[in-house]
Amino acid sequence: MREALPWREPVPLDATMGEPRARGRFGEYGGRYAPESLVEACREVDEAFREAWADPGFRGALARLLAVHVGRPTPLTPVHRLSEALGVQLYLKREDLTHTGSHKINNVLGQALLAIRMGRRRLIAETGAGQHGVATATAAALLGLEATVFMGERDIERQALNVFRMRMLGAEVVPVTTGSRTLKDATSEAMRHWVGATGDSHYCIGSVVGPDPYPWMVREFQRIIGDEARGQCAAELRTGVPDYVVACVGGGSNAAGTFAGFADTPARLVGVEAEGGAGAARGRLGVLHGCRSLFLQDDDGQITQAHSIAAGLDYPGVGPEHAHLRDLGRARYVTVTDDEAVGAAVRLARTEGIVPALESAHALAWVIRAAGDGDLPAGSTVLMTLSGRGDKDVSTLKELL
Repeated sequence: MREALPWREPVPLDATMGEPRARGRFGEYGGRYAPESLVEACREVDEAFREAWADPGFRGALARLLAVHVGRPTPLTPVHRLSEALGVQLYLKREDLTHTGSHKINNVLGQALLAIRMGRRRLIAETGAGQHGVATATAAALLGLEATVFMGERDIERQALNVFRMRMLGAEVVPVTTGSRTLKDATSEAMRHWVGATGDSHYCIGSVVGPDPYPWMVREFQRIIGDEARGQCAAELRTGVPDYVVACVGGGSNAAGTFAGFADTPARLVGVEAEGGAGAARGRLGVLHGCRSLFLQDDDGQITQAHSIAAGLDYPGVGPEHAHLRDLGRARYVTVTDDEAVGAAVRLARTEGIVPALESAHALAWVIRAAGDGDLPAGSTVLMTLSGRGDKDVSTLKELL
């Protein structure tokens, strides 16, 4: 098993998952490395978000949408048969049960309300697995906005269901044919498009990446996952807090939101990356998509292509706050292979009647492996965020099973 750093004692909340330092820094990571034409747009987003997040009216409107449209709070589900087989007590935070089928809607509704507050009438987004694109199209339809979603040509092929859903909801889906034709290239094209559309459009980035304030803002919109889970664990668990908190990591939004609820507790935080896209576990310091973080690079410092069977993890880096958590030793980042993820998805389906997204299956694969090799002590309580449902991956799984 690969891991970036060994465990250390947890550090205080104000040193981990509070507001970033000046210029959006998490330690040496983050910042606003945007082209000159986007610096002012990022500043406007920053000011608007700070004002909105301090406004009880804005937060109340978002909370109501999350309750009546998304279906929050999502349940905490004990998985009894699998827990018995593994020798641990595993609980799933069920983001797969949200409207649209993943955690992405939490962030998108927040940014869509922010766009309206800023006078923007169109959302620009990138998507890999398609879940963020579906969430963006959904929010746009609900709130009377336009939506343009950039998606790699390769991902369009393997996520055809979500492409259809986006178009049915009224969004324009723009195929990206450059580079690896996956999430990295879709993000690049979306940012290029934003350069010429800042006057009427808001870039609704889907993960804790990009220039400041996006890593912090997206984490705050996703914090509801961890906050809900913290309260649910307090009511469900004898100890009140799980021993381990686990989530899959691409850019890292569902993990950041989950970790934020437990950063000031003794819980050990584990981010699980794809073996072929392990920015936190094997990345090097660099700049991509407007922020300084850890990215897969060659000897000349060029970003290298990531690979994962899960389109949402097919990203060659990790959000800057995850890189900071790794350096602090507050979170540990590990990897699993495509085969392990597929095996975990099948096992959850056949023991608990839940078909997870392949992204989430990576987190489960680590739990299964760690329980088997003793890295998770017998009897441990484990909270795992099930970030999305597996409908979108049925075609991929049919080819393999």
